[in-house]
Amino acid sequence: MTAPRQRKGVRLADAADEQPAQQEDAKPRAEIRAAHTGGKLWNILSLTVGGIVAVCLGLLTSVYIATLHENDLWFSNIKEVEREISFRTECGLYYSYYKQMIQAASIQQGIVICKQYLEPVYFYIYTLFGLQAVYVIALYVTSWLLSGTWLSGLLAAFWYITNRVDTTRVEFTIPLRENWALPFFAVQIAAITYLLRTHLQPAHEKWTLLAVFIATFFFSLTWQFNQFMMLIQALVLFILDCFDLLPTAKVTWLYIIQVSGLLLVCVLQFFNSMILGSLLISFNASVLIARTIQKNLKKGGLFSRLGKLLLHVLFVSCLTLLINKLIKKILNLESDEHIFKFLKAKFGFGATRDFDANLYLCEEAFGLLPLNTFSRLSDTLLFYVYIFVLFPMTVTAAIVAFQNLSGSTKAEKSVGTKEDCTIALKPGTAYNLIHTVLFGCLALSTMRMKYLWTSHMCVFASFGLCSTEVWGLILKCVRLYTSQRTSVIRYSLPVITLLYISYKFWPGIMDELSELREFYDPDTVELMNWIKSNTPSTAVFAGSMQLLAGVKLCTGRILTNHPHYEDKNLRERTKQIYQIYAKRSPEDVYRILQSFGTDYVILEDSICYERRHSRGCRLRDLLDIANGHIMDGLGENEPDLKPSLYPRFCEEIKRNLPSYTVHFTRVFQNKTFHVYRLAKHK
Repeated sequence: MTAPRQRKGVRLADAADEQPAQQEDAKPRAEIRAAHTGGKLWNILSLTVGGIVAVCLGLLTSVYIATLHENDLWFSNIKEVEREISFRTECGLYYSYYKQMIQAASIQQGIVICKQYLEPVYFYIYTLFGLQAVYVIALYVTSWLLSGTWLSGLLAAFWYITNRVDTTRVEFTIPLRENWALPFFAVQIAAITYLLRTHLQPAHEKWTLLAVFIATFFFSLTWQFNQFMMLIQALVLFILDCFDLLPTAKVTWLYIIQVSGLLLVCVLQFFNSMILGSLLISFNASVLIARTIQKNLKKGGLFSRLGKLLLHVLFVSCLTLLINKLIKKILNLESDEHIFKFLKAKFGFGATRDFDANLYLCEEAFGLLPLNTFSRLSDTLLFYVYIFVLFPMTVTAAIVAFQNLSGSTKAEKSVGTKEDCTIALKPGTAYNLIHTVLFGCLALSTMRMKYLWTSHMCVFASFGLCSTEVWGLILKCVRLYTSQRTSVIRYSLPVITLLYISYKFWPGIMDELSELREFYDPDTVELMNWIKSNTPSTAVFAGSMQLLAGVKLCTGRILTNHPHYEDKNLRERTKQIYQIYAKRSPEDVYRILQSFGTDYVILEDSICYERRHSRGCRLRDLLDIANGHIMDGLGENEPDLKPSLYPRFCEEIKRNLPSYTVHFTRVFQNKTFHVYRLAKHK
C-alpha cells in the first residue's frame, strides 16, 4: 500500500516541482512570442513605408522629367507641327506610327471621346514619362532586395536622378525605342534578383518566372538591340552556372524564357528574320544541348573540373557558331551583317569600306565612352562608391568560385578557415555583380550603351553601401566585426551620402526647373507647311533618313527610305538615295530616284557642306569611299581611290545647268533646304 502512495507522492512532488519551472518557462515563451509579433509588425511597417517611398520617388522622377521637357521646348504653347518636329530623327518615325494608329477609322471614335481630357501627343509622352516611374521603382526594388533595406533603394533613386545626364536621355529623345525598353529591362533584373533568393516558395517561384517572362517579352518587343543585350545576360548566366554560383534549374528556366520571349516577338513582328538569326537563340540552344551531352560537369577535383569547363566552353562556342551559320544559310538571313562588319572594324580586325558599318563607326554614340563621364559620376560620389563595392565583391566571387571548383564548399557556405573572416556570396549578388561587370565593358566600348550600365551602377553602389555582406566581410577581416557596428555603418553612411547629394545638387535641380526655353526651328516648320500645302498626298519624297522621318510624321507623305536600319533591302535603298550627296552625274541620280518612284527630293545644306564630323566621317566622305572616289579637302586618300568624273551632285544642281534642269526643277528653298521635283520623262 505504501509503494503506490510513494509513487503518487513522487508524482505529486514532481508535479509540484515542475509547476514553478513551467511558470518560469512561460515567461520566456511569452517574450519570444511578443518579440516575434513585434518583429513581424516591424517588417510590415518597413515594407509599407519602403513601398510608399518607392512609388513617390518614381512619380517625382516622372514629374521632374516632364517639367524639364516642358521648360525646354514650351511644349504646351508651340504649334502641332513644331511639337512633331521636336521628335528628331528616328524619334519622329516611331511617333508617326502612333499618330497613324490614332487616326485610323477603326479606333478614331474612341480617341475623339478621349480628346476632351487629353490630347493624343500628351497621352504618348506621359506614357513614356510614366515608364520612367516604373524604371526608378524597379531600380529601387532591386537595390532593396540585394541589401535588405529600402534605404538602399532610396539612395539608388537619388543617384539615378542626380546623374540624369548619364542615366537617361528620355526628356529630349522621348519616343526612342530604348526609352520604352529599359524600364522593362530593369523590371526583369528585379524579378531575376528575387527569383535567385534561396528557399523561395514554389508558388512565389512560379509567379516570379512569369514576371521575368513578361518583362523579357516587352523588353524584346520594344528595342531592336534586345538580342545583343540578352546575349550578354545569357553570358552572365553561363559564367555563373559554370562556377556553380547559381542554381542550375533556375538558370535553365531563364535560358528558356529568353528564347521563348524572342520567338514570340519574332511572330508578332511578322517573322523578323534578324531575330531568327540572332546569336542569342543559337547560344542558348547550344548551352542546353552541351549540358545534355556533357554530364558530370560539376563533379571531380579542381583540375578535373577545370578541364571539363574548358572543354564545355569550347564546345558551346563552336556549336553556337555552327547553329547560327546553319540558320542564316537555310533562311538566307543577312539582316544583321552590317553590325558584325561594324564590330569587326571597331575592334581592329580590319578596316572596312562598307557604307553602313562606317555610318556607325563615325557616330559618336557608337564610339568609346568619354572620360568626362567618370568625372560627372564622381561628383555625386557614385563612381567612387561603385569601385569601392566592386573590388571586394569581385574578390569574394573569385574566392567562392575557386572553392566551388575545388569541390570543398558551395557558394552559400562559408569560405576560409577562420571564423572571423568568412566569405559568402548570395546568388542574387553574384548575378548582379557579373551583370554590372559585363555591361560595364559594353558601355566602355560603346557610349550609347552606357545607360544600361550607369543605371545599374546606381543599384550596385547603393546596395554595397547598405550591405551586411560588404561591411561584415570588411570588418571581420580587420577583426573589428560586431553586428551593432555593422548596422551603424550600413545605415549611417547612406544617410550621410543622401545629405551630401541633397545639399550639393538641390540648388542645381531648382535652377534647372526654373530655366525656360522655347522650341525654334523656322526653316523645318516652313518646309513641312509647304509640303502639306503644295504637294499631293500621294507624293513620294526622297532625302536623308532623319529628315524623312519628320516628313512622314508631319505631312503623311510617302517615303523612299527611313531610319529603320535592321533590313538589308532598306539599307541598300538608303545608300542609293544618298547618292544625291555623292559625286555622280545628274543622269545617274535621276535614274536611281526614278527607280524608287520619287516625285520630290530634299537636299540639306547641313549634309552637303557638313562640318560636324572630321574628314573621313562626313557623309559625303563615306559615299566617296564606298564609290571608290577621292574625298574632298586636304588630307591623305587610300591609293586605289580615283578622282570622280563628275562634281558633287548636291552642289552642282544649284547652278541650274541644263544637264540638271532637264531632270530636276527647284520648287522650294530656304536657308536650310532645297526641294526639287523630278521631271516625268516618257
